[in-house]
Amino acid sequence: MRSIKPSEISGKVDAPASKSLMIRATAAALLAGGDSRILEPSLCADALAGLRVARALGADVVGLDAEIGISGGGDPRRDTLNCGESGLCMRMFTPIAALWGRLFLVTGEGSLLARPMRLLERPLREAGVLIRTRDGFPPLSVKGPLRGGKITIDGSQSSQFLTGLLTALPLCAEDSEVRVENLKSRPYAAMTLSLLARFGVVIDSDPDLRTFRIAGGRRYRGTTYRVEGDWSAGAFLLAAGAFAGDITVGNLDILSEQADRKVVEALESAGAGMDIADGSISIRRAALKGFDFDATDCPDLFPPLVALACYCRGRTRIAGAERLKHKESDRAVSLLKEFSALGARIAVDRGRLEIEGGRLRGGVLDAHNDHRIAMAGAVAGLGSEDGVSIRGSDCVSKSYPGFFDDLKSLGGDIT
Repeated sequence: MRSIKPSEISGKVDAPASKSLMIRATAAALLAGGDSRILEPSLCADALAGLRVARALGADVVGLDAEIGISGGGDPRRDTLNCGESGLCMRMFTPIAALWGRLFLVTGEGSLLARPMRLLERPLREAGVLIRTRDGFPPLSVKGPLRGGKITIDGSQSSQFLTGLLTALPLCAEDSEVRVENLKSRPYAAMTLSLLARFGVVIDSDPDLRTFRIAGGRRYRGTTYRVEGDWSAGAFLLAAGAFAGDITVGNLDILSEQADRKVVEALESAGAGMDIADGSISIRRAALKGFDFDATDCPDLFPPLVALACYCRGRTRIAGAERLKHKESDRAVSLLKEFSALGARIAVDRGRLEIEGGRLRGGVLDAHNDHRIAMAGAVAGLGSEDGVSIRGSDCVSKSYPGFFDDLKSLGGDIT
């Protein structure tokens, strides 16, 4: 358990590397025939799970520091692919594993075993893959080869499976067309297309990313790829600066395709004082007001924005709460329960979280083994009356292992 006492923060810290881009780059490097260099990689638990799966599928991985070398194109070494607790790994690497004509068991640990995977079944069967789930949940057994052709998928829960199909289908012999119904998180699909192009595969799509036309018989090429800073992680630091001090967060590209870059819009709506420079955001404490924000395409912003809203005068409404059910926890329920216990006035109304601002009392927060709940609680603790103690705080290693160290370096009183 870690405890965060009321604190004023100042200074500069860099956002960690993006785990979403790291895992995508790992998959592309696995499928490339040559050598790739991944610079400034993410080494969080989810990213390490992606590297472990890539090794099992035949990649050679060298180094785990500021640079990682990945040599792809090898034969699979193992029949069990352990995705840890990463939903992206499972939904993305399952269609990739189906490129081989052999049986794989795709499994995971902890909360991942309770996350729904039924949405993979019908599309993969349409593409010639034998797949079986545990009544819609992991583990999955999958046997290719993936055939390609015309595939329709449901994108209402997640775009992660779409990312896997877009990565795998270019290597099929025949051309493919993927149609997506009810796509949420469009920025993540755009991010995938951009990354794949860096590895030599360009995919055609319509402007609103509902139909993708994929030429078959393609090959990825090895490349050097630097992983961007993670806006999902940086959002917590920026929220903290808006009510607890004056800080600068580096390693954030304002032109990034990451969905969570929209945190800047929410901060502006709340009245935060910001200066945006090349690769960094400076934010200073200000008199904040309640704001309206649609997080449908960026649901990972809910936790930092809830923490922010607690220190805004008036009511904040954050739309898109239906996207929160199948995360590491049922995140809307976790936010309601834990922030209410800290003294927040928070409710769900017609798919929106509504928060009436005012300083939090503080107390004990259970992270529910959810890294973003833990970080939200820590940020909220900075401005609270009594501080916040977090049960299960080590779960931040899933995406941001250095979170508490970085917050402490800014002046956070953490024990």
